Amino acid sequence: MFATHIWQNIPKSINIGLMTLSEVRSRYLAFFAARGHNIIPSASLVPENDPTTLFTSSGMQPLVPYLLGQPHPEGKRLTNSQKSFRADDIDEVGDNRHTTFFEMLGNWSLGDYFKKEQLPWIFEFLTDPQTGVGLDPMNLYVTVFAGDSEMEIPADDESVKIWTELFHSKDIEAKYVPLGSEENGSAAGMQGGRIFSYDVKKNWWSRAGVPSKMPAGEPGGPDSEVFYEFKAIPHDPKFGAQCHPNCDCGRFLEIGNSVFMEYKKREDGEFEKLAQQNVDFGGGLERMVAASIDSPQYMDVFHIDVFQKMADVLTPDPVIMETEEGVRKMRVILDHMRAAIFLIGDGVLPANKGQGYVLRRLLRRTALFSLSIKPKDGWIDAMVWAVAKLYKEQYENIFADADKIAKTINEEFGKFMAAVADGMQEFEKRRKAGTITGKDAFDLYQSYGFPWELTQEIATEKGLKVDKEEFEREFTKHRDLSRTAAAGTFKGGLADTSEKTIRLHTTHHLLLRALQTVLGPTVKQRGSNITSERLRLDYLHDAKLTDEQKAAVEKIVNEKIVEDLPVIRSEMALEEAEKLGAEHEFGQKYPARVSVYSIGPKSATLENPQFNKAFSIEFCGGPHVSHTGEIGHFTIAKEEAVAAGIRRIRGVIE
Repeated sequence: MFATHIWQNIPKSINIGLMTLSEVRSRYLAFFAARGHNIIPSASLVPENDPTTLFTSSGMQPLVPYLLGQPHPEGKRLTNSQKSFRADDIDEVGDNRHTTFFEMLGNWSLGDYFKKEQLPWIFEFLTDPQTGVGLDPMNLYVTVFAGDSEMEIPADDESVKIWTELFHSKDIEAKYVPLGSEENGSAAGMQGGRIFSYDVKKNWWSRAGVPSKMPAGEPGGPDSEVFYEFKAIPHDPKFGAQCHPNCDCGRFLEIGNSVFMEYKKREDGEFEKLAQQNVDFGGGLERMVAASIDSPQYMDVFHIDVFQKMADVLTPDPVIMETEEGVRKMRVILDHMRAAIFLIGDGVLPANKGQGYVLRRLLRRTALFSLSIKPKDGWIDAMVWAVAKLYKEQYENIFADADKIAKTINEEFGKFMAAVADGMQEFEKRRKAGTITGKDAFDLYQSYGFPWELTQEIATEKGLKVDKEEFEREFTKHRDLSRTAAAGTFKGGLADTSEKTIRLHTTHHLLLRALQTVLGPTVKQRGSNITSERLRLDYLHDAKLTDEQKAAVEKIVNEKIVEDLPVIRSEMALEEAEKLGAEHEFGQKYPARVSVYSIGPKSATLENPQFNKAFSIEFCGGPHVSHTGEIGHFTIAKEEAVAAGIRRIRGVIE
C-alpha cells in the first residue's frame, strides 16, 4: 500500500538511520573533495550549444570538450551532482525505480587516475557508514565489459581483478561469471556469482550507445556498474527464466556506473586510444538513498524523503490509494511534478515543440492523473513550495522562483482542463455515431490533448470499447514522423566541431549582442541550437521583430564580421567574469574559475583582451573562430514566437 502519509508509515526502527537526499549528496561531494576533486556546479537541464539532445541527461554531457583533451579551468579531478532529465523514461515511471528527473552524482578524472583508484573509492563510499552511504556489501553485485571481438576491443580483466580483491577485503566470496548477453543472463542466472561480464549492449558507454552507432570523434569506453539487491523482491519470470543483475524484474537496482573513457572512434570506423585516459562516474542519487532504506516494505525510490514530503501535501482519496493503479498514478504525479518544477526553473515553458512540448506532456499527464487521485485544493502551490524548500540549499533558483513556477503550472493545468471540455464535446459527437474507433481516440489526443487513458475511462462508463491497438498504430505512425523530423532538426551540431558550425557558434555571440543593442538589455538567451546548416537562438522578448529591427540586427552582425575582430578565450575567477558583465546561461551555476570568450576590440590580444572595449563577452567553453572575418555574411532566415515572452531566430551564413 502507498499510504497518503508515507513518511509516517516507515517504522521508527528504520527511520532512525534513514539518509536523506541532501545528506547523501553532501557526503558524496565531501568524500571526493577530500580526495583532491574540485566541486563544480550543476549545468542547466537545457544544454548549451549541444543540438544533439533536448536535455542534459548525464553529468558528463557538459564535459565532452574536456574529456577530449581541452584543459578544464578547475583541473583534472572534478565532482558534482548534476541535474538530469531523460524523456525516454516518461512511460516507464510508475514502477519502483524509474524517474524522469534525477540527480547524477559524478566524479571525473581527466587524464589523471584510472581503474585502480576509482573502483576502490566507489566501493568505500557505498559501504562506509561514516563517510558514505553505509550499504551492506553483501547486497552489492558488479558488472564489467566482456569485450568486443568485432571492434577488437579487449575484455576488462583488470576491473575483474580489482573487484575480486575489494570483495575479499570484506570476506565476501566474489565468483566471476561471464554472461555475455542479457539473454544468456536470463537463461543461466546468477550461478553463485558476484562479478558478471556483459557485452557492448550493457557494459559499454558512449552518448550514442554501442560502438557501431558512435559517430566519428565520439569518446567512449567500457564501464563497470554496481547493483544493489533487494533480496525480499522475488524474481518475476515474465522478465526471463532466471534473475541476474541486468534483469528488469526490480530485484536488482543499478546505483552507479564507472565509465573508463579511453577510446575515440575514427573516421574509418576503427577505434583509437584517447590522448588521455578518463574516468566518468555517474551514480543515481535517488537510487542510492532508496538502497539505504534497506527494508522489505520500502524498496522503492518513491519512499525517499523528497517524494514522501511531496506526497504529504496531496492527501488523495484513501480508497484509490489501496489499488495498484492508484499507487502508479501517485508515483507519476510525484515524478512529473518534480521534473516540471526543475525544467521551468531552468527556463523551459510549455510549448508545442522541443523542450516545451515535453514539459507540456508532463504537466498534462499530471493533470489527468490528478483527476483520479482527487488531491485537496491548492495542492499545486503547496507541492511547488515543498520542493523549493527541500532543494533550497542546492538549487536556490527554485526557491527564488517558486511563485512563478507555480503560476506556470496552474496556467497549463487550466489550459488542459479547457481542452478536456472541448474534447468532451467532440467525444460526444463521435459517440453518437455509434462507436469510438482507435483513430477517433488518436484524433482526440492529437487535436485536443485528450489522453488515451481519459478516452478509455469515459468510453467504459458509456459502455463502449475502444480499439487500443488501432490507437497505438496511429500514435506510432505520428511518433515516427516526428522522430524523422527531429533527426533533420538535429543533423550535425556543435559537437562535430566542423568549420561551419564553429563559424555559426561565433555568429551566435554576435547575434545576441546585436539583439541587445537594438531591443535593449532585457534581451537574454533562453536556449540555443547550432548545426552546420544554421544557428537558432531563443531569447526573452515580448514582441515580434519589425522589418526595421531585423535589418538593424543583421547590419550590426555583418559590420562586426567585416571589422575582422579578434575572438579571445580567457580563464578567470567567476566573480571577475560577473563584474565584467559577461553573458551567461539562465539558471546555470558556474565553477569558481570559468572560460570566457570576448569579441573585439581590433587591438585585443590574449595577453591584453581589453574587456572594457569588447563588443561581446560571454561565459563559454568554445570552440570559436580566431577572427570574425572568417565567418561570412549573416542573414536572419526566420523569426517567430515559441512561448509566451520568448522569441526564436534562425540564422544562416554564406
